[in-house]
Amino acid sequence: MRSLYRRYRPLRLEDVVGQEQVTVPLVTALKAGKVSHAYLFVGPRGCGKTSVARILAHEVNGFKYEVEDDYVDIIEIDGASNRRIEDVRELRDKVTVAPTTGKYKVYIIDEVHMLTREAFNALLKTLEEPPKHVIFIMATTDAYKVPITITSRAQTYTFKLAEPQVMFDFLKKVAGQEKIKISDEALEVVVKRGGGSFRDSLSLLDQISTLSSDEISKEMIVRAMGLPEDEKIEKLLELYRNGDIAEITACLREILADGIKPDTLVEEIITRIVDNPQPELLSLLAKLPEIKTPYVEARLLVCLTSNIRQVSVVKKEVIIEKKPAKLEKLAKIEKPTEVEKTKETVKVAAASANFDWDGFLKKVQEMNDAVYSQLAKCEHEIRGKELKVYPKRKIIQTILSRDNNKRILVEAAGGVKITICEVGSAPDEAKQDEVLSKISAIMGGEVRNDGGASPF
Repeated sequence: MRSLYRRYRPLRLEDVVGQEQVTVPLVTALKAGKVSHAYLFVGPRGCGKTSVARILAHEVNGFKYEVEDDYVDIIEIDGASNRRIEDVRELRDKVTVAPTTGKYKVYIIDEVHMLTREAFNALLKTLEEPPKHVIFIMATTDAYKVPITITSRAQTYTFKLAEPQVMFDFLKKVAGQEKIKISDEALEVVVKRGGGSFRDSLSLLDQISTLSSDEISKEMIVRAMGLPEDEKIEKLLELYRNGDIAEITACLREILADGIKPDTLVEEIITRIVDNPQPELLSLLAKLPEIKTPYVEARLLVCLTSNIRQVSVVKKEVIIEKKPAKLEKLAKIEKPTEVEKTKETVKVAAASANFDWDGFLKKVQEMNDAVYSQLAKCEHEIRGKELKVYPKRKIIQTILSRDNNKRILVEAAGGVKITICEVGSAPDEAKQDEVLSKISAIMGGEVRNDGGASPF
């Protein structure tokens, strides 16, 4: 039996759902007999580019379209596996041959952006002076990779992901025709996970259709797909707002113990914040996309508690400074060196936590955009009132070390000492991974680098 996304592939332009900005102009052009020699279909995967290309190829020739048909005058080419100049030269030699049964010979080039530069150059000549019986329909998910010389010679149509309500109505209709019993809440999960892609959404509906002979519930889908429960994500975000490290750690461990992959959890948290953005969560949103293997669990924990750690450091300094006079005197008599050392360490950490690197970059940009562009490429480390800048290239080190540029950095930093370090002296990432590994180990379980299920 064919999968749902193949059974419900549209066979006419009028049957295409959610792409009226493409289908209406094409239908109008076909009725008027105004057919272009080249089309470029642009849009995300699974939104109907190839389906529309096939329908158009059949309709310009007056062929009846069936998903499994095979017309010799409609040639489909995968740009990813036929990307060399030799492949395009072979195509160019064949386009001169007249069509066999139809009016046009139609070439559908999928993922056209995968062609090499030399292949594009070879294709350009054919697009400039094509035989009257040839039509090119090119499809791509990455339009910016297609040379302007190609796009300027083709009619460009932009596809888009389906709106949630459009997708919901479409899937509900399919579920009814297929006699799939599914609740509206469960169907909303499918719509959300499909991300606006018709192919992905239909594949997902096909996958979960066997979960139960009775009505499929939201809970069934959540369990089957290994998704975190909404309530637990809300609880995790609430704990983040409240700043309780112990509770955050326990909640995170509980979610991952349910078999939820850390990558999936990160994706769900990002989606939740984007759907309902709140000021106190925006700093978390900025960090989440950077979480990746190895040690995803540890990185996620650090991300959720990093702002809390800074607050704790500042509080620690206040406690030490406000120590009762009697205890302070006793401490100085017994271990004066240790007390002073602790104060100094806390002050350094507090100063580091309070330094606004983003604000510093903004000030530098206002003073000199060229210096900012080089500084933004550097790593940095803050030690008390000293800012260490780690350039990744020798030329950047040379530029930032110039007296005039150094003066700009010092002024923008508000008196903080600036040190431009040697290239290659940046903190070793392996040491960072070692720390993250230790965090994972402390939380319990064997540390894994493969990004698989959590060891928590």
